[in-house]
Amino acid sequence: MPRLKGNFVKSFEELEKIVAKFEEGRIDLDEALVEFERGLKLVEGLKGRLKEVENKVVVLKKQFKSEEVGGEVEE
Repeated sequence: MPRLKGNFVKSFEELEKIVAKFEEGRIDLDEALVEFERGLKLVEGLKGRLKEVENKVVVLKKQFKSEEVGGEVEE
């Protein structure tokens, strides 16, 4: 998955705006195709970033558990 360029929140907000255009019917066919493609790229980037964060959380949880097993948790 491609790495998300820029801010996660801004990319999500852009995706929401694209979805709103489709829901409100404020889009012609040619623009719809361009926006649909952009939306797919945003979704792919957002999913990739979420996966990175999920993996980081798993690593941190494992580290925390190993520190607990070894005695007191160091801060």
